[in-house]
Amino acid sequence: MEMIAVSSSAIRAVGYDPTTQRMNIRFQQGHTYSFCRVPASVFEGLLAASSKGSYYDRHIRDRYQC
Repeated sequence: MEMIAVSSSAIRAVGYDPTTQRMNIRFQQGHTYSFCRVPASVFEGLLAASSKGSYYDRHIRDRYQC
């Protein structure tokens, strides 16, 4: 999965596979986490968010477990 670098103090890069709806998020600390059954709109919302960390907290954290 291709990772897209993002400008964020919390998140380093994000990747998404629309076929499997799997999203990977690499945090600044270096850990990468996978999220399953993520709608494309959530991935696109993360990329478009002015605060990636806040968007993650509101829309992704503790959801979409694999």
